[in-house]
Amino acid sequence: MRDRTARLRAALAVIAACTLAAGCGTAGATPSTEQTATSWTPTGPRTLEALEDPVRPLPTPTPTLPTTVTSADGVEVTVTDTSRILAVDLYGTFAEIVFSLGLGDNVIGRDVASGFEEAAHLPVVTGSSHALNVESILALDPTIVLTDTSIGPPEVFDQLRAAGIPVVFLDPERTLAGIDGHIRAVAAALGVPETGEELIARTDAEIAEAHALAPEDGSGPRVAFLYVRGTAGVYLLGGPGSGADALIQAVGAEDAGTAIGLDRSFTPITSEGMINAAPDVLLVMSAGLKSVGGIDALLGIPGIGQTPAAASRTVIDASDTQLLSFGPSTAGTITRLANALYR
Repeated sequence: MRDRTARLRAALAVIAACTLAAGCGTAGATPSTEQTATSWTPTGPRTLEALEDPVRPLPTPTPTLPTTVTSADGVEVTVTDTSRILAVDLYGTFAEIVFSLGLGDNVIGRDVASGFEEAAHLPVVTGSSHALNVESILALDPTIVLTDTSIGPPEVFDQLRAAGIPVVFLDPERTLAGIDGHIRAVAAALGVPETGEELIARTDAEIAEAHALAPEDGSGPRVAFLYVRGTAGVYLLGGPGSGADALIQAVGAEDAGTAIGLDRSFTPITSEGMINAAPDVLLVMSAGLKSVGGIDALLGIPGIGQTPAAASRTVIDASDTQLLSFGPSTAGTITRLANALYR
């Protein structure tokens, strides 16, 4: 295990050097997307550059219908019509995939996480706490609903199926390894499996290219993903399976929660836990950072304020609707995170 004291002193030394040079790191700077990785040094606060075009649709395919697929809940679902698609989940993943497959014109509504420009005009069917409104959904008359267990309540889907609407559940896990499976499952349910394979090939190639931005010498920092919602009193440290751990590892960094042996995706933040984790970088969602009162307030939380990341004020915030989507745009997220760390 690395020497925590030495790392903290190193961070403080860099801060002093930056102060003298009056030129270290600028919050919100726009990084190049063609950056070659170098050894990491503290940068101060930064906002991850937003993806200009997270959805790049393939040519509109012609679905082969009817098609029958096995929903993740074990139910055999037959789809006969994809003219009115509703794809909803906690992360906006499935809507992004549908649009990327070239079927965006068939989408009739959205969840709050599907914030990309192409979907922004669609009616929102989720209320507070991402809860679905069955009346709003039925009013849109969907011919297929794509979803997972990250969103609910479950009774809504029971009501939709009772109304004769095909509901296809997909795997709720969000990982880099699971992206291909999600694309393949969505494409199969919509009757466009060949287009799905085309999108998988493009996505895999772009993720491989993004991986090349990570340093090869093991010089990446230790990064803690914090899920915070100040207005709700939610303060969590990400661990294995959080989704952010996969992004952190993809850019050659070390996930702080995993490094200290957490065995859950998210664990309540404690002073002892944060001091033990000793992250060099804090990664947060932009809305979460705002909800706690900004960077100064975040670094004032006991435990967080005693980390190397706090000493160097190295906080990276990223769009809530893009960071954990794990879909066709993930390569862009990896690229921007790598550039924010190593440029």
